[in-house]
Amino acid sequence: MPDMREINRQVIQEFRASGGRVGGQLANTPLLLLTTTGARSGRPHTTPLMYLPDGGRFLVFASVMGAPRHPDWYRNLVANPSVSVEVDGRALPATAAVLDGPERERLWATAVERYPFLAEHQARAGRRRIPVVALEPRA
Repeated sequence: MPDMREINRQVIQEFRASGGRVGGQLANTPLLLLTTTGARSGRPHTTPLMYLPDGGRFLVFASVMGAPRHPDWYRNLVANPSVSVEVDGRALPATAAVLDGPERERLWATAVERYPFLAEHQARAGRRRIPVVALEPRA
């Protein structure tokens, strides 16, 4: 099994070196870098994530490819919703909000329509409902 930390480190390095673009399997995927504050450590953690634009905000999905547990970045932003987003060669402070109710359902349906593999992730996740998170840039 590949070392995801090493893969993420390489993606982050390429993303930053090329102003927000990466090659390989992720070449045509809209990516951003999300930096959260560790819920336990208090240290910054950066994760590359696929996103879906929604007006002026960015939607990300805590799928972990259908793992039974939420990803660390999700637990971090629930504990501290003040995050940083790097997208299109710029860094933005943002506030993270976990969506629920009709808004979550509508945006999840839009995401699955655009990225059908998300439905496969949800099926693998079992009872865990994949969170939809809106990242709202702050001025």
